[in-house]
Amino acid sequence: MQQVHYKKSTLPIVIFTVLVSLGIATWLGWFLAGHHEGHGGEHISHMPHLWYVGILPFIAILGAIAVLPLLNFTRHWWEHNINRFFVAMCCSAATIGYMYFTSGSASIGPMLDHSIMKDFIPFIILLFSLYVISGGIYLSGDLAATPKVNTTFLAIGAAIASFIGTTGASMLLIRPLLKTNSQRKYKVHTIVVFIFLVSNIGGTLLPIGDPPLFLGYLRGVPFMWTLGLWPMWATACGILLAVYFVWDSMLCKKESAKDHKRDESNQQPLRLQGGVNFLWIGGIVATAALVDSAKPFIGTDWTPFPYCRELVMLFFVLLSLKTTSKALHRANNFTYAAILEVAALFSGIFIAMQVPLAVLEASGKAITGTLNQPWHFFWSTGTLSSFLDNAPTYVVFFKLSQSLPEGEMLAVNNGSVPVSLLIAVSLGSVFMGAMTYIGNGPNFMVKAIAEQEGTEMPSFFGFMFKYSIPVLVPIFVLITIFFLL
Repeated sequence: MQQVHYKKSTLPIVIFTVLVSLGIATWLGWFLAGHHEGHGGEHISHMPHLWYVGILPFIAILGAIAVLPLLNFTRHWWEHNINRFFVAMCCSAATIGYMYFTSGSASIGPMLDHSIMKDFIPFIILLFSLYVISGGIYLSGDLAATPKVNTTFLAIGAAIASFIGTTGASMLLIRPLLKTNSQRKYKVHTIVVFIFLVSNIGGTLLPIGDPPLFLGYLRGVPFMWTLGLWPMWATACGILLAVYFVWDSMLCKKESAKDHKRDESNQQPLRLQGGVNFLWIGGIVATAALVDSAKPFIGTDWTPFPYCRELVMLFFVLLSLKTTSKALHRANNFTYAAILEVAALFSGIFIAMQVPLAVLEASGKAITGTLNQPWHFFWSTGTLSSFLDNAPTYVVFFKLSQSLPEGEMLAVNNGSVPVSLLIAVSLGSVFMGAMTYIGNGPNFMVKAIAEQEGTEMPSFFGFMFKYSIPVLVPIFVLITIFFLL
């Protein structure tokens, strides 16, 4: 048998990820140990049979996303989307098999209709549309790498991320930012804060900004509701930009005179090409807000047919491809690989997470006996979003919050949700997706592009312990004190 060797930097990450996975399983088991009884001995009748077996495919697919890219003998195998899809389908098949043997074949059709037809297809078409259209916008140039310029870059990214998506904003701005700072020695902190702001926190204000919020929109949260999160968004962005400006100013003074001279001699003005795509992105925003097959179209008696919204979005994608020069896509190094990776993995995630959702729904009273305050939901959602993908984490806690009908309620599909808890779940999933490279899809994309351009990015632990915990956790504590207590 061939002996497997791990890099020293990889093994701690693998061990840490395995421990986190076991911790999640233990956490669920601890909360759900009394699943046959609710408060005061009340029987809960809808707990899935052998639920602890049913949640294993969900843990397995998330564990595969975290671990397989890090192991020497699976790293290259995992790079192919067909292999990612294979893992996703294995976990999906396990979930379907579990439901067949515990609930019968009649349960499979409704589950697939809900997970694939109603959730996955709208989700992936929105991401695909924003990804392709933003890929036709090319921003070139090389500005002076001063703290003021860098802070302005980050502020613009945080401002537009809610309107073109965190993925779109990240792909649009990361290369010009890297080129601007190419002559600087100290630039890793700039890329890290870019991940914090542009790839995560900036996408708080609209459902198209970050995937978790769009899943909330699909579950009945009004499209414009997230705009009400602007005080939290502005507070987090404002503090982070101020911290960054001081940080970058200090490091800029450490740059050598030679580096400053090279930076001054290589400046080029910014040039934006493919600006017509902003029009098509506006079309995507309007379509997501106005076209809903569950409601009459605004000002009319006409109700859009199923998937009308998705077809209109794909029409804007075609317009973008027709009106954008292929040279711009080549300049952006645009490929479909990243969005295909998301599609391959989430096709399995959306199926595998149905059992954990059913477990949480059935055990809501028992769990919410412990988790019942907004700050509980903020930190619980955020902690899991740091190590798992924040989209399914949002769904789990969204469902759980519906078990606490207290205070002001917001009507959503199939019921209502407490506003205070929805705020906490939304902020936790979006904000704390920035805590690790695996918390949100754009995080790894930005890291990979920076490394391709020659910047040595911190390791998994380096990112977390050197940057995200010292910088972000104090900000999140302030958010808790100001808005969630």
